Amino acid sequence: MGFPGTWMTESETLVYRVIPKCACSTIGQVMHYIDHGTYFDGDIHDATSGIHKWSLDHSKPRLEAVISAGQTFTFTCVRNPYTRVLSAFFDKICGIQRNGRRYRGKLVPLLIQKYGITVDGDFDQIASFRRFLLFARDTIRFRRPMDPDIHWSSVAGHASTLVHGGARYDRIISTENFQEGMKDILKQIEVKHEIDIDKMPRFNESSGHGPKRAHPVEDYFDDLSMHLVREMYHKDFELFKYDIDDPSNKMPIAEIDLDEVHAKLKE
Repeated sequence: MGFPGTWMTESETLVYRVIPKCACSTIGQVMHYIDHGTYFDGDIHDATSGIHKWSLDHSKPRLEAVISAGQTFTFTCVRNPYTRVLSAFFDKICGIQRNGRRYRGKLVPLLIQKYGITVDGDFDQIASFRRFLLFARDTIRFRRPMDPDIHWSSVAGHASTLVHGGARYDRIISTENFQEGMKDILKQIEVKHEIDIDKMPRFNESSGHGPKRAHPVEDYFDDLSMHLVREMYHKDFELFKYDIDDPSNKMPIAEIDLDEVHAKLKE
């Protein structure tokens, strides 16, 4: 199985399990900067040098050796399930991607035909999002009309692959407390180039892809929508300590218990 979705600094000082829609672009740029003193020119997801990635053939042996040895600081970053799935909708369903096309080609026409979603013009964001949630639930629970996409499949599912590979997280931070968490991680390792987390740019690669959210987060979730979110992401709420009953509260409500996380992710 290996360690899919992992990135590592070329200096082999830091290992990161990528979780989509959880500050992964910014984290990748931090990793690039602390090794090279510059940010990658472009979307860090497109980088084929300057950072090790499991998806790159030349990186796999180093990643496997380093992660299996268990001596390198290893972390990931999580996000509130309510805001994460909402972000996935606006970015991947409503937005035009950086290649100038809709995400996954025929996906949006499929959603228009089968779920009645509208994404053009001055559309009803709340109604279309709630229909998207039905689709997302169908992909996660029934794997139809397609397998779940990485951008709305559960955070726990992503995080579990590293644990199933026999590795362990030293720290799990949240996007909601990103600056504090990232600063703490960088204190644990030696870096070639110091970086000011408070002053660095935010590399939100999905920014501008889709329309701006017109309403507060909680307005998108009625009783049925909250039920669907709980059905899809109950383990994310439990393990990463988010408020399952209040979509308006994006902040974690307790400290993450790493022992609990590793025990539950092994199941």
